[in-house]
Amino acid sequence: MGLRRKAREVVLQALYACEIGEEPIEQALNDLLSAAEYEEDLVDFARRLAIRVDREHEALDRIIAERAVNWDLGRIALIDKLILRMGLCELLHFPDIPSKVCINESIEMTKKYSSSDSKRFVNGILDSVYREMTERTV
Repeated sequence: MGLRRKAREVVLQALYACEIGEEPIEQALNDLLSAAEYEEDLVDFARRLAIRVDREHEALDRIIAERAVNWDLGRIALIDKLILRMGLCELLHFPDIPSKVCINESIEMTKKYSSSDSKRFVNGILDSVYREMTERTV
């Protein structure tokens, strides 16, 4: 497993812990990172991603809600919403990561942690944002 993929999984776990246990993201992330020895690059990327997703979650949720036609945000499975937040955050705020990588990593996490139907839903939302981004730059 790649370094960033592992970091994304740690971030997903931390975000989930925050949603369920209502603890601050820094605490949840520290708990997970202290449970094992991780490379400095993984820790750095995980911290940047987790903090940015946590800080931007309301804006990210608005983007999800705009594109989830006929879906109330509250009806979207929590794990799917967290994966979408992470993927959108990377697409919008991490220009050093290719957009296709952001989308593919989100789909892979959905395959591993969610239902088989969720990968199409996650892909559809992220692809919609990606297409809008590329249309603006043309």
